[in-house]
Amino acid sequence: MASYEVDRRRVPTPTPPALAHALAVSVEELLGLTPGKGKRGPSPKLQRQVELIRRLPRDTQRFVMEMLDSVLQQAGG
Repeated sequence: MASYEVDRRRVPTPTPPALAHALAVSVEELLGLTPGKGKRGPSPKLQRQVELIRRLPRDTQRFVMEMLDSVLQQAGG
């Protein structure tokens, strides 16, 4: 692996498509050329909600955070 990382060895041409297929991702995603479409990170809805919370006044943000903390504690998170 280190030889590939420091460019002493080259990855054979058929390898990336086969590896991408095995991992159920695109070759571009495997090579880091496009953002992943898997289940990594927050959902788009959660991201929108966080952005809306950021735009609230500070005291309202604090209230929302306290509510979230309370819900998460009750859920065991």
